[in-house]
Order: sequence, then structure tokens, then C-alpha cells
Amino acid sequence: MEMKSVTRSLRILEAVAQHQPVTVGELTKLFGLPKSTVQRTLVTLAEAGWLRANRKDTTRWEVGVRVLAVRPAALQGSSLFAAAREPMVRLRDELNETIHLSVPDALQCMVVVDRVDCAHAVRTFHTIGDTSPLHATATGRTVLAHLPRTDVEALIERGLERYSDTTPTEPAALHAELDRIRADGYAVNRNQYRPGVCAIAAPIRDEDGTPLASLAVSMPDSRYDPARLPELGRLITDAASEIGARRLGA
Repeated sequence: MEMKSVTRSLRILEAVAQHQPVTVGELTKLFGLPKSTVQRTLVTLAEAGWLRANRKDTTRWEVGVRVLAVRPAALQGSSLFAAAREPMVRLRDELNETIHLSVPDALQCMVVVDRVDCAHAVRTFHTIGDTSPLHATATGRTVLAHLPRTDVEALIERGLERYSDTTPTEPAALHAELDRIRADGYAVNRNQYRPGVCAIAAPIRDEDGTPLASLAVSMPDSRYDPARLPELGRLITDAASEIGARRLGA
């Protein structure tokens, strides 16, 4: 009986991940279970951190941070993780700023999977498993810039949340930013997501050009120097290209 309950919980967790954000009623129809059973399972999974209520509509459910945190651990033996580590350490040593590697969770968010900290007492900090929106961050936009336009439009249709006065929330502004990223090779975020935090990011791409991840250097706004942007952009794009080549065994 207990094994059936575990199996049911896993199936509901998988269904939420596939259909999120999803309501209790939708899951009830999908599984043919009593509404009270589905609701009880959702609450149990939420208490354990596997699920959470959607911020904009609390009647809908989506995967929680514990699900997202499992993925980085699974990546530690991957070719991407192995290829990225040495260039990340070298870049940190050259810039003495935090370097982090993030992967997209479809169009839901970016997930931090690795990080190398700098020596500054005041520095940016990203917990492994941390998530961030694609449109409001350098890590996310550098991935968006190389996705099909239909994916970008799908993201826009869901609504672009504003995190600061400079977050690109209008479709035209986002498209213009993505055009700049494709032209420059890297993305810049200056206080567009978290106040006082700046980042420059470049995509790590597969052999067919698909963006697999993003590599970023982040720093407090107090240490960001716009005059150094071309240099930082070159360093981060070179490191991202090296990681891509290492992953493919070049």
C-alpha cells in the first residue's frame, strides 16, 4: 500500500513537471483520482520542497527548488561540467570575480549548476540550484538569443515580469536586446534582476549551435566598470567557446 502511494506521488510529480503550472482539477482528470487524494499528495510534496504554488496563481502548481537542485548534482559527471571547470577557475583567477555556470530548464528558468568564488570580501553569491528568469538576466538572455524565435515568442506570451526599472518587459525591448547579444556575442545585466548585481554572460553551444548553458562573470555594481566591457566580453566569450570545444573533444 505504501509503495502504491510512493508511485502515485512520483507520477503526480512528473505530471506537474510536464504540465506546469497545473491545477488540482487538471491532475484529477489526468489520473482519475479523487480530488482530495491529489490535493493531499501535492501538499505533501510541497512540504518536502518538491513542489510549490505558482506565484501569480496559487491554485496552480509547479516544481520546487528541490527538484531543480537535484539536477546540478546529476550534472557533475557530465561532459559539460567536466569541460567547464578548468576554464572557470582560470577566468576567476584572471578577473578575481565570481564565475558561474547555468543551464536552462526549458523556458522556465536558468539553474546555477557550478560556481567558482572570488577572493573579495564583498562579492556576488549564487547557491548551486538557484534559479533566475531568462528575460531579466544575462545568463538567460544569452541563451534566449540563440533559441528559435517561436520559443522567444512563447516566453513573451506568458508575460515578462519586471524586477527593476530596467528589466526588459516590452517585447520590442527584449528583441532589441537579443539582437545586440547576437551581434556582440555576449549579454550584459546591470541591475536588471537583482539590485546592485551586474553580470556578463556568453553561451556555451552544441555543434549545431543549440545553447546548452551560459557562462557568466558576476560582480557588485560598485566594481562594474563600463570601460572594461569589451575586455570582459571577449574573455567570457573566449572561455565559453573553449568549454564548448572541450566538451566536443576538440
